[in-house]
Amino acid sequence: MSHADLITPTRFIAHLPATLGRVPRMLRGLYYTGIRNREKNLSLGWALERAARLYPDAPALLEGQRRLSYALFNGWANRLARSFQAEGVKHGSVVAVMLENRAELLVILAALAKLGAVGALINTTQRGQVLAHSLNLVSPGHFVVGEELREAFDEVRASLQGGAERLYWVADDDTLRDPGQAPGGWGNLMRLAQAQGSDNLAETTQVRLKDACFFIYTSGTTGLPKASIMSHGRWIKAYGGFGHSGLGLSRDDVLYLTLPCYHNNAVTVCWSAVLAGGAAIALRRRFSAKAFWKDVRHYNATCFGYIGELCRYLLNQPVCEEERDNSLTCMIGNGLRPSIWGEFKARFGIERITEFYAASEGNIGFTNVFNFDNTVGFSPATYAIVRYDLENDRPLRDAKGFMEKVGKGESGLLISEISDKWPFDGYTDPAKTQAVIYRDVFKKGDAWFNTGDLMRDLGFKHTQFVDRLGDTFRWKGENVSTTEVENVLGAFPGVEDAVVYGVEIPGTDGRCGMAALRLAPGQAVDGKALAEHLDRELPAYAVPLFLRLLQQVETTGTFKYKKADLKNAAFDPRQVGEALFVRLPGEADYRPLDMALFEAIQRGEHRF
Repeated sequence: MSHADLITPTRFIAHLPATLGRVPRMLRGLYYTGIRNREKNLSLGWALERAARLYPDAPALLEGQRRLSYALFNGWANRLARSFQAEGVKHGSVVAVMLENRAELLVILAALAKLGAVGALINTTQRGQVLAHSLNLVSPGHFVVGEELREAFDEVRASLQGGAERLYWVADDDTLRDPGQAPGGWGNLMRLAQAQGSDNLAETTQVRLKDACFFIYTSGTTGLPKASIMSHGRWIKAYGGFGHSGLGLSRDDVLYLTLPCYHNNAVTVCWSAVLAGGAAIALRRRFSAKAFWKDVRHYNATCFGYIGELCRYLLNQPVCEEERDNSLTCMIGNGLRPSIWGEFKARFGIERITEFYAASEGNIGFTNVFNFDNTVGFSPATYAIVRYDLENDRPLRDAKGFMEKVGKGESGLLISEISDKWPFDGYTDPAKTQAVIYRDVFKKGDAWFNTGDLMRDLGFKHTQFVDRLGDTFRWKGENVSTTEVENVLGAFPGVEDAVVYGVEIPGTDGRCGMAALRLAPGQAVDGKALAEHLDRELPAYAVPLFLRLLQQVETTGTFKYKKADLKNAAFDPRQVGEALFVRLPGEADYRPLDMALFEAIQRGEHRF
């Protein structure tokens, strides 16, 4: 953490002239972020209809050779909303949505939002018991599944509680041109919509800020995925904060999006920023470093959505012709490390990095509206960074029992006040919601959301991300729950104990998974079979890359695994006296890790 990152009055004043032209949009953004009345009729559907009214002929969505105007996209969403209505979907209905990044996914979400129904955004990499858990968690009455994910759905269909009778299939094609033929037992959603009217629905005007818009799945700190509630109110706050105050895109802009649309980064941050200014969103199924600059040129993109690892991938690519004189001027996302921030801006000619901080389930967000380097930006919310006892894993309290704020330049736990202006929507499970609320923080009776993140106070209501608390770690832009991975490992024949933790690999962002295993007597590691098991049951980002064999697992007095020493030793053969294994990029097996291979990894010879 550099002292140069602190924001002084002189630095703050120096940044103001470049911001003056954006003041009207910033003030509009503050209006949307500051609305207290949760009964107010504003929603994602309203935002789409506003954009369609103001920019009917402007492109709303680009995908390959497809170009959908705002008028066309809005009309398509209205037809789908009416077809959902005809199938029994209404205000408050939960609909599971399983599609990869494509136009059909966004228009389905828009249709549900217009009705006040809730789209449960299923992580498309989930398989097996994790997928079944996510679907059962929110008890959907209807299931919309893309052709590309039908096989994964069918594998868990028998495990769904309450059955899965209302099934709707979406062809993996341009369904406006050809909706395809649905398999037996499935309704063809796009064909059902063809006969419906395309006018705006009266129901959209009745959707309130307090109503749920999406369920976003987050692994949190322990256990299987939890479904956090993204209300229309929080989506509108993003619309104001990221769309108007932060990026300030216009109808001349194109935002290139490769992030998965089951993430808030995509459907809330990026999409709201696009709709706020009538810009276009250019979709790609998944990120490709090799195709990135070709796509930027193809779409003439001026902005893109990122996570930190994506930026590192781009920097690691050799200089190519397409990146020279590229059209990008700004970017929005999170996780860009200070170590590569300046290099990324300089190499690719980025003028403005709108780094942000937000949690899917939280009530606070930061946005780099003033374009400082190495910060998640500014937040209008009421928050505090408090002193934290890492050894005992709890905030420090003074003699009166209240928490203590850190000083400028210091790090601590970020907490945010829960109020009418900044409500906390929480999880679908009330017990999990209460578990992340601190009470009597600065006065008796107050309530604050525990973000679980360590932040540094930079001054002028700006902060810098430091690290996450607890056992959860981030890899490839995803939260990895150690408990989830431990459960999957424990189900593999011969594994008696599994301890999972995150370890750092030089040249990468975040921490990848490492598992310490205690095997049953007489058992040996079958690396290929174990890799197949993990690939089948876990998303790719959650599969451990390193294994360590243990003779004995140390636990605390409450039978929790002691992970500190394991984390410190990581996969260094000099510190580990037991067998180590690694799964190298592109391989489907775990191979022994010796000193020579360890040193090759340290030198960056293998790109994880």
